[in-house]
Amino acid sequence: MGETKKKFKLGLIPKLIIAIILGILVGSYLPEMVTKIAVTISANFGKFLNFIIPLMIIAFVTKGIADLSEGAGKLLLVTVLLAYISTLIGGSLSFFMAKTIFPSFLDPSMVEQIQSATEKNLTAIFEIPLEPIIDVTSALVLAFLLGLCVSILRQTGSGDGFYKLINEFNEIINMVLSKAIIPLLPLFIFGNFTNMAYSGSVFAILQIFIKIFVCIIILHILYISAMFIVAGAYTGKNPFKAIKNAFPAYLTAVGTQSSAATIPVNVECNRKIGVSKQIREFVIPLCATVHLPGSMITLTACVYTLLEMYQMPHGFGLIIQFIAILGIAMVAAPGAPGGAVMSALPFLPVVGIATDSPLASILITLYITQDSFGTAANVTGDNAISMMVEKIYYKHIVKRPIPTED
Repeated sequence: MGETKKKFKLGLIPKLIIAIILGILVGSYLPEMVTKIAVTISANFGKFLNFIIPLMIIAFVTKGIADLSEGAGKLLLVTVLLAYISTLIGGSLSFFMAKTIFPSFLDPSMVEQIQSATEKNLTAIFEIPLEPIIDVTSALVLAFLLGLCVSILRQTGSGDGFYKLINEFNEIINMVLSKAIIPLLPLFIFGNFTNMAYSGSVFAILQIFIKIFVCIIILHILYISAMFIVAGAYTGKNPFKAIKNAFPAYLTAVGTQSSAATIPVNVECNRKIGVSKQIREFVIPLCATVHLPGSMITLTACVYTLLEMYQMPHGFGLIIQFIAILGIAMVAAPGAPGGAVMSALPFLPVVGIATDSPLASILITLYITQDSFGTAANVTGDNAISMMVEKIYYKHIVKRPIPTED
């Protein structure tokens, strides 16, 4: 009699899968106007998302650093260093994979096929003129400065007023995420997949380059798995259980094509993995902007593909320069779909490709076709970085046990 019926609640993963399937069906079979409406909703939600993302970075990263009573600067250095090393390793592995496998099935005639692939993506009927009040890179730098300064002030017995403000701002952003962003993410993903299915160009290019994409995605999976195995061996956590708990973030990133948009889901995944609140709320938002192995694997493979097809120089010495520069230049780029490849354009002359050449436009097409998988690898790997950072911070920097509270 006193029992209450449990209300059935559909989880995030089923909602995302349903959104993807419906998007493909609607884009493929329903009239153009239906797709345009879906694209309009998605585009305007994307505007709102882009407005929130810098505020999210400031709220999470500032609080994460400010909460550290000691070793804030060292924690920041360790996280960024691990993320950069991981990005360099990912790019280097991609080069050796491409050099070993790609020449066996690359054909110069593919160039003509790519160029003839039509881009028919629909645009929104209207877009709200909503722009972020600060760009992501500026937000990241501001968060570093505020967090480090407040952390130092708190150690001297002051800064409590500003710390309280940071806490309340963090609560406001968390409320926006839980009440608006996460519930509407499936709608955003639905619009993206509707447009991709309608254009057909994405699937056309995938048919041409399916072998390359399969190689890239397999390397993503192998590399991220290796990261979790290393992190698990170092921290004592079960790597396979950690991968399972990180899967919702992977799926979300496939749909949103944005590391930053996946932050709230990824923070929750990191909680389930067992990383302490202080570390996960600092490392996950930070890594969403600085940890790019998936994007680097994809970009390196795509660049190698073009250089091989056009019979241009593509030795490791040349490619590693490109990878090292991009590891820094692409910071904050994964916040926007296709951001990594757009950040790479000014540096293409390093490998002999002019920024305004047809090769650059082919590179953009190749990359954006499966950008979502690179982004998904980025955010999934952030969890492994977070596991390692937690152990390093508590064992070597502050030298005390890892807190067990949620």
